[in-house]
Amino acid sequence: MSELSTSYLAARDEFVQLWGDMASSWGINKTMSQIHALLYAESEALHTDEIMSILCISRGNANMNLRRLLDWELIHKVQFEGDRKDYFSAETDVWKIVNTIIRERQQREIAPIRARLEECVALLEGDTTQNDRLDPASQKFKERIQNYNDFLVMFERFTDALLPFITKKNLTLLKQLVRFVEAKERLSELLSPSSEEKK
Repeated sequence: MSELSTSYLAARDEFVQLWGDMASSWGINKTMSQIHALLYAESEALHTDEIMSILCISRGNANMNLRRLLDWELIHKVQFEGDRKDYFSAETDVWKIVNTIIRERQQREIAPIRARLEECVALLEGDTTQNDRLDPASQKFKERIQNYNDFLVMFERFTDALLPFITKKNLTLLKQLVRFVEAKERLSELLSPSSEEKK
């Protein structure tokens, strides 16, 4: 590993900390995201011992999270001739990283939540037949669960519609979409009655 400047090390450590702090928003554990951040920052592949030393983590913790990162295809295994150690480098294509995180979150979080919501509805309905009606409290609760499920369905549809543009790195179209939404918001603000008019 080549000599690294003090400024590089400071920026790298800050980046690793930032990635770790953001982890909970992505549905990823902190160590997993910090390993990815470290490998993303490094221009050279690192082996497990180096990762453990820099992040001060145990071998078991490092190995478990490296396996998960490999499964997610956010890192790649690298081997050098004459060296039996496994080295790792990060996927550096930001589009692919974002695509992977969105897809994994959808599969690992949203789909199971929807399945559990359906279980809640089934529990509410119990042994009722088509002719039976739920009591008012159960009916209201069922509607609230279904509203939440409808939102998740729409979120999944939005994600499915967005992912192809991310996969194809279509920044132009994504910018146009953002501009459209921003213009729609500005138009809504202009057309909405002012506080004076409301009075």
